[in-house]
Amino acid sequence: MGENHSNSGAKGNEKRMKVAVIQMDVSIGEPERNRERALARMEEAVNGGAEKPDVLVLPEMWNTGYSLENIEEIADANGEPTHAMMSAFAAKHGVNVVAGSVANRTEGGVNNTIFVYDRTGARTSEYSKIHLFRLMEEEKYLKQGGELGRLVVDGEAAGMMVCYDIRFPELTRRLALDGAKVLFVPAQWPKPRLHHWRTLLLARAIENQMFVVACNRVGVSRGTEFFGNSMIISPWGDVLAEGGEEETILRATLDLAEADRVRGTIPVFQDRRPELY
Repeated sequence: MGENHSNSGAKGNEKRMKVAVIQMDVSIGEPERNRERALARMEEAVNGGAEKPDVLVLPEMWNTGYSLENIEEIADANGEPTHAMMSAFAAKHGVNVVAGSVANRTEGGVNNTIFVYDRTGARTSEYSKIHLFRLMEEEKYLKQGGELGRLVVDGEAAGMMVCYDIRFPELTRRLALDGAKVLFVPAQWPKPRLHHWRTLLLARAIENQMFVVACNRVGVSRGTEFFGNSMIISPWGDVLAEGGEEETILRATLDLAEADRVRGTIPVFQDRRPELY
């Protein structure tokens, strides 16, 4: 008999989180244009006729794109003006915003940083990418982060990482062991590695029995094509929503109790042997 992962009979302990993933193009080296585009897509996500989401998610480096040769000049200084824009939006609409990641300049250099805002507009957490992607020479221009991406959304523990981070399974497992039931992944993942993108995201969801909400950009940047295919995946590995190669808004409702049900069905966390590996 096959494995049963039915949601039937799960009434009463459901904690639902409505997410909207903003799959958008990014204009390289044009922060003002990108802010205008992001704001328009965010307004569409909350006012587009569908049920208002609890959480909005944007892609990686949406403010500047990978204009690394002048990234110090065009990066946000200490998170501004991203903070002003996202805080005002979150408070106005009463939504949580996982604000993708932005090039963020501080005294120590430029990080690739996710900022998170709650329904009041308060900035509640941040995460700077800890694995820099050598194929795009990130290590020459960007500074590595030094802390894990933990966050709390409407009282629920979650995790966050950026793009290349998904190739490091230990990172996701650490976040899952810390209680995360949802993983948010902003990305600029290019062609031709669609198979890697989908396989890695599905694996991270299945092996950690958690929701994965991944937002990839679309468009072409200096000859590099980005395929989108943003994904929302259940703890069982079911694809709840997936984008194509055009700008779009993906929506799904996550029943966070499903993570507990799946973890109870196949108790991989209880059956781990960390003393051996």
